[in-house]
Amino acid sequence: MNNQILKTMLWAALIIFNGCEVIPEVEESNITSKTENNAIIVPEGFDFSTNQEIEVNITSNSNSALFEVYAYSDEKYYSGTETFENQEGQIVTEDIYKSELIEKLIFSGVPKNGKLSQTISLPKYYDQLYIRENENLRYNATVVDIVNQEVNFNQSGASNSVISTSNVTNVVFDYLFCVNGASELFQVDPLTGSVTYLSDMPMGSWTCAVDQGNKALYSIGKSSPYPLMKYSIENDSWEIIANIGKGGPRLEYNYRDGLLYFSSGDKLYTYDPNTGANINTWDIIGLHNTSGGDLAFAEDGALFLCTFSGLYRLELDANNTYQSFRISADNLPFQPTSMTFDSNQELWLANNASSSDLIIMDTQTGGWQYNYGVSADNDTAIGRTINDLSTFRVTTEIADDPDTDGDGIVDRNDSYPEDANKAFEMFTPSKYGWGTVAFEDLWPTNGDYDFNDLAVNYRVIAVLNADGEAVQIDFMINTKSNRASFTNGFGIEMESILPSQIESVSGNILIHDYINQNVNGTEANQDNAVIIIFDDSNSMLQEENIVSVKFTSPISTSVLGAAPFNPFMIIDKTREKEVHLAYKEKTSLGVSTFNVEGTNNDEDGNYISNNGFPWAINIVHDFKVPKESNAVNKAYNHFNSWAISGGNDYKDWYKDNPGYRNAENIQN
Repeated sequence: MNNQILKTMLWAALIIFNGCEVIPEVEESNITSKTENNAIIVPEGFDFSTNQEIEVNITSNSNSALFEVYAYSDEKYYSGTETFENQEGQIVTEDIYKSELIEKLIFSGVPKNGKLSQTISLPKYYDQLYIRENENLRYNATVVDIVNQEVNFNQSGASNSVISTSNVTNVVFDYLFCVNGASELFQVDPLTGSVTYLSDMPMGSWTCAVDQGNKALYSIGKSSPYPLMKYSIENDSWEIIANIGKGGPRLEYNYRDGLLYFSSGDKLYTYDPNTGANINTWDIIGLHNTSGGDLAFAEDGALFLCTFSGLYRLELDANNTYQSFRISADNLPFQPTSMTFDSNQELWLANNASSSDLIIMDTQTGGWQYNYGVSADNDTAIGRTINDLSTFRVTTEIADDPDTDGDGIVDRNDSYPEDANKAFEMFTPSKYGWGTVAFEDLWPTNGDYDFNDLAVNYRVIAVLNADGEAVQIDFMINTKSNRASFTNGFGIEMESILPSQIESVSGNILIHDYINQNVNGTEANQDNAVIIIFDDSNSMLQEENIVSVKFTSPISTSVLGAAPFNPFMIIDKTREKEVHLAYKEKTSLGVSTFNVEGTNNDEDGNYISNNGFPWAINIVHDFKVPKESNAVNKAYNHFNSWAISGGNDYKDWYKDNPGYRNAENIQN
């Protein structure tokens, strides 16, 4: 076909779709795409994918360290406004921005013979991973770039050099546990200043205190009802003990009496950490400024308090009142928010700043120096606020470290400590996130591109053994939109897996009679393993269901491929009528073309319309689908820019960022 004929045909197609609208001339290597009155130029071969497949390779000389891999972005999301009492004792209302890091766990594992490798699926807008190492509660973390769809990370061991216990016993490693008003719990290594994110808190806080014996951290929420929160350092979990009913900036745990010491203004209180009950209340006399600060017990039991006016030593007098004795002779050039003693009885403080500094102070003279942070001028910026800190100590003493199921993974690192066939989990898109596959069901004729005929939320959990191989896949499924007049089904083809490699399928819902299954629950007469999740979208509408697929033998994630694999819709109980993602292959039972009333806009069967749009799209996010008859580029302002650029611009076009969405055109 010569160039002139090709251009003439393209112009004719554009006139049909756009009436008298003037359309720019397009190059032969591009396809013109249109929804309603919009025309966009989509590069040929663009598959509208929002995810990327990444190979992660971790090398370590430790055979006991647990590595956790997270999707990483330093952007914080707006979580609303909050009214609270600040560290000056004032009631304020502010916008709150939080990190999503801990919610973005992709997988965890322990290296085998020094290697840990997994293939993961990640949104395309991510270009870094956060790799956190946990060596018996000694944490270390690194942000690693994704280069050419790979991450290669070489960790020589734990966060500090390995020490032989044959010559040294009970060597202590100190870590500064820090909290802030943005609900972040993180750790600072006092030897290096390196920061490791640990957990999201139930509420932002100005306070924290570590109970070393029980490996617990306590914190009081910064706003009403001021909950007393307890964090298990071993289990990485939170619980609410009670509501204290008052806020303040200072908290310490005293192992001598097992009580929490809490202070606000010129008052000191004790609380039972098990119940939240108030035990005692004292007045404090002699503070020059009662704002901010913290409490800390020294090794000899002496109680120190700091405020914005400096460091004080507290002593209880005969009248049951605490007298304060100022140690620092001058007002400090910074506002201390937190204070803790390390194992060497050095007193650490942090200041009130968006990127706090860590300071060491002499308890005899009040002399001090910046150790880490911007003011230390040693390239060790903390990068976040420290509103309180407390010391947690890890020793090298040999303790009972059980491996109940005998799979070589100690219980503290094992997600399934009583099952020798299971040890770890890998998540798509993440441990707490959802992805969405959304479809148009008029294939092979054009639809309205609102992608709400069928929208299925998914979270895929690959259950891994001690060698990091998959033994089971759990599909968490929720049909979030079913706006079609047809009765549509939904299935997933695992393209690299044979039906004979599947031991069993459970949890899928089939209520009609057009799906034939093998004994193991896979679909019959398929070359590859195909699991029909449901044959009627109403059966899983707005309900979370788990479909479990067990393998006959373990499979590496590189062979398994990245979830959600090859998802597809079955249109109106017509089994051979499948709708796949752009350029994905049909299953053995699907057909490429149909004789239809009207125009067949997918004559080549690649699931890209002649006008350039797909009939299915996979969003690695909980996609808010457009309202009926509102095309996706009417609901999302940057969809066109993303498509025109071949996916290079606005890779996160579907997020709820300012200016990204037209809320009036979005269904949910």
